[in-house]
Formats: sequence, structure tokens, C-alpha cells
Amino acid sequence: MQVDFTINAEGRGDVGKGASRRLRHTNNVPGIIYGGGQDAVLLAVNHDDLMTHLAHEAFYSHLLTVKVDGKTEKAVLKDLQRHPAKPRLLHVDFLRVGENDIIHMHIPLHFTGQDVAPGVKAGGQVTHSMTAVDIACLGKDLPEYLTVDLSTMEMGAILHLSDIPLPQGVQIPALALADHNLAVASIHMPRGAAEEAAPAPVAAAEASKPTE
Repeated sequence: MQVDFTINAEGRGDVGKGASRRLRHTNNVPGIIYGGGQDAVLLAVNHDDLMTHLAHEAFYSHLLTVKVDGKTEKAVLKDLQRHPAKPRLLHVDFLRVGENDIIHMHIPLHFTGQDVAPGVKAGGQVTHSMTAVDIACLGKDLPEYLTVDLSTMEMGAILHLSDIPLPQGVQIPALALADHNLAVASIHMPRGAAEEAAPAPVAAAEASKPTE
């Protein structure tokens, strides 16, 4: 389901650590929106509203609507600083996205078909080598996630980056580099089961002795 996210922000003029502390004391998060060939603008965003958005996985890889003092801009979440010990946000960065801007984003992978994969039915175990991947695309083509179908994987099979179906207009830049077609998921026999299936060294040695 497609979700629309709108962030209501206010421009701010005060800078420095003291100004940021005062802003946080009023339950706001200091932030910035930059890029798109325009000047950077310092922001103040309501902490609770931002936390509500962050509860959605799609917010991290979605084209957002940022309203600053009534002006609407399209942007993506570029950086987020959290308090190391408290459930508090310290700072947020947004990157403007123009219609013709190619953006690079870290997109989550959603794995499907694992329970019906032949390798799993044969007793195999799935290992996810990646849970997200870097992509490049126009803002209008930005997917919230990529689906990785494991339903046809056999025992011993390995699925690579190049096996992930991509929506139109989306690329995985790593595939343009040599030796970067990395493994995404694999199905293998669990270690314990593999050890039980292999003959014990002593038993194998006894079996190889000539009879007297």
C-alpha cells in the first residue's frame, strides 16, 4: 500500500548547540533541508510527529513532502541522529529531490516464498546475506522496497544481486562494478544436520581396514 508522508516544518534562524538545545526543550527536532541547487534551510520539526513517521519502514525510503513555512518541497530522509541512551531524536537531514535528479538510496529487501522453497522443504536453512541494497533512480521511480522471491530455490542455491527483479527506472550501481554481484540469500543444510550426515572419522577408518 502506497503511503504519503508530509512533514510540517518551520524555518529557524538560530544556530549553534545552545539554539539546538533550546529547540529540543520545546519538543522540536533541529534539522536541515538542502540540495536541489538551492540554499540549505534550517528547520524545526515536531519531535512526536517525526517519531510517528519513523514507525513506518517506508518512511526511510520514500519520496517525502516537506512543508517549510507554507512552501512545499519533495525530499528524502538523508540522515537521522538519535540519542545514544534515550528514545529521543537529535537531528534530521532532508535532501531535496528535483524531477530530473538521480538519487541514491538504501532500500530494504522483502523476502517471499521462503516457506515453499524446495530447498527449505528438503530440510535446508535460509541465510540472508543482505537485508537492504543501494539503488539509483529518479525520485518518481523510488520503490519503498524490493521483493526477493525464494520460492524456487533448491538446496545449495545462491541468489545474487543480479537475480533481483528491478522496477522500471531502478538500477543497482554495484552491478556496474567487477566482482560486485554479491550473494543476497542462500539455502544450505543446517550445520548440525550436515555433521550427522557425514560419516564419523573413526567409523570411516574402520570401514577401510582390510579384513583378516
